[in-house]
Amino acid sequence: MSNTMILYLMGGAAGAFVVIILVYFSLRKKMQKSDYMKIRALQQGTKSSNFSTEIMYQKLYLTYVKIPFIKRYIYKLRRRLEIIDVDDEYATRRDSAKILTKALVVLIPLILATILLTKNSYLIMSILLIFELFMIDTIIDGSVDKMDNNILREQLDFFSEIRHNYHEYNMVEEAIYQTSQDDEKSISRQGERIHEILIADDPEMELEKYYDVAPNAFLKEFAGVSYLTKEFGDRKVDGASLYLKNINNIGQEMQLEILKRDKLNYVFQSLAVISIVPILGLEPLKSWSISNFSFTESWYVGKPGMIVQILILIITFVSYILVRKLKDNGSTGPSSNTQDHPWQEKIYKKPIVKQIVNLFVPKEGTKEHRKITNMLKDAASPLKIEWLFVNRIALAIVTAIVSIILFGYLHTIAVDWIYTEPTTEYDIIGGLSEKDEKKAMEITEEDNKILDKFKGNLNVKKDEIKKEVRKSKFYPAQADYDEDKIVERLEGKIKAINSEYIKWFEILLSLVFALIAYMGPMGLLLFQVKMRQLEMEDEVMQFQTIILMLMRIERVNVEIILEWLERYSNIFRAPISKCVNNYEAGAWEALEQMKEDVSFLQFIRIIESLQAAVEKIPIRDAFDELESERDYYQEKRKESNERLIKRKGMIGKAIGFAPMVVLFVGYLIVPLVFIGLTSMTSSMSTMMNMK
Repeated sequence: MSNTMILYLMGGAAGAFVVIILVYFSLRKKMQKSDYMKIRALQQGTKSSNFSTEIMYQKLYLTYVKIPFIKRYIYKLRRRLEIIDVDDEYATRRDSAKILTKALVVLIPLILATILLTKNSYLIMSILLIFELFMIDTIIDGSVDKMDNNILREQLDFFSEIRHNYHEYNMVEEAIYQTSQDDEKSISRQGERIHEILIADDPEMELEKYYDVAPNAFLKEFAGVSYLTKEFGDRKVDGASLYLKNINNIGQEMQLEILKRDKLNYVFQSLAVISIVPILGLEPLKSWSISNFSFTESWYVGKPGMIVQILILIITFVSYILVRKLKDNGSTGPSSNTQDHPWQEKIYKKPIVKQIVNLFVPKEGTKEHRKITNMLKDAASPLKIEWLFVNRIALAIVTAIVSIILFGYLHTIAVDWIYTEPTTEYDIIGGLSEKDEKKAMEITEEDNKILDKFKGNLNVKKDEIKKEVRKSKFYPAQADYDEDKIVERLEGKIKAINSEYIKWFEILLSLVFALIAYMGPMGLLLFQVKMRQLEMEDEVMQFQTIILMLMRIERVNVEIILEWLERYSNIFRAPISKCVNNYEAGAWEALEQMKEDVSFLQFIRIIESLQAAVEKIPIRDAFDELESERDYYQEKRKESNERLIKRKGMIGKAIGFAPMVVLFVGYLIVPLVFIGLTSMTSSMSTMMNMK
């Protein structure tokens, strides 16, 4: 290649390089002027070089919804969190995945510990594993309740800022809008929703929709008072804004509720765990007792020990459920932990099942039907009467089947113990030496050969057993060979084995247990009703606060007050709803009927004041004592909450510690004392006979 050609190539390369540089700077200049750099800047701003828990929870959510069993819990969480997060899909998915992940982190080690501790008893292991599934509900409910409590605390600060902004703007909707600009708080999303309601074309309809999804009753009150103030205007009462006074009243109610919830959480925080711990202590306690007192092995391994274990499991399960119900009953509103289409509804829709269930459901209009319907209302149960009977029938059938299976399992345990028990006299002080235990098991194995031949033969005679003993080469070779004693021992074992079968009275007992299980849901319903009756006074005092807020607002009448009471009622909802429905037919008569339907004296006094406000005097005059005695009612409310928490705490401790007491008394002390005394009596008798 000539020098001229090389120069041409070098010149061409240099020219191409210059052209590329010019094109690069030209394109860069154009791109800086376009939206490309803005989009790239936004992308860089959203990229995270480090590990992001937010993204992790979003991915976990997508994983959870694909797993059949966990899918149920993630959707259950969604239903509750959608109310708190107010249409924020990202936050709903994040919070759902976060709570469920925490529940699984607790549950998985617990399942592994259960498998390790109960590996020798598959029955207890299976029952415990099923039982531990219920713990997911507890952890989930506790986490959501914690979020509810956080919103309640945020509301106090939210209301303080509302007061400041209302003074500045003197407009309800503008004050709420300005206060809701803090995106980091959950309460801000609720504030934005209330602001949207107030500026909507039909705020009354939007408000009714919000009442169905509001996280707590205090936000309902705030939204309702804000709407009434915007609609009818604010006014001065004793030189102060009525709207701000009403917000202050709601704030005082929230402070009392927060204190009540905190104290209930403190009282019940360990009771649920205490009620569960005895189950995990069954196998360790059994192992310790057998290793230190070998004479108790026959009791623990045999039927008596298994019966006590099953009894402890049942008591633990019942205690756990009651403690949960007792604590959950402290909430301010009806349970939100409901499904749109529960399994009871799906089963009841099947024609055959529907016909069977309808045979048990009382006829509509009968006294029994009214009684059960009223109990469901008084307990604020989400169940329909048909679903309740689906629960009762299903529980009875399952209990009967499980009882028969357990009776069969107990017989199997008794037979297995006869086949595996070392054949010798027990030493009451210590266990067998290794040499003696080996010899005892040799005798047991030789006995088992004869037992297999006569197992199932109910007419075995001693002569037949004696022939088998003489045929054996093992027994005559023993130094302490006593044919009559060996035959007697084998005869006793054969009779014991042949008697281990399901008997007629065990089937009868299974039916009795099924009947008890059939009554179980009714008993639980009655328990909920009784616990809710403890909170009657608390609800009436909430009614007083609502009336105090409404009575000074212009154009508020008795019917509006009743509608508000119905909206925020829980225990007295049924009679108030009935009164609202009958109000147009006759206000006085509807209130008189409601007075007959309730028996709580403090609520009857409110009804009488409402009757006076219907015809005789203004609402403000009918309830004038509420304003003057406001401080007294506040102190009385605090004292009432203290008594309620103390009473619930006493009931909860009695229920929560019941499994622990049964564990130590029935599973440790009784076998040690009873078997010890029995063995000692037997030894003394043997010694007396030797003399």
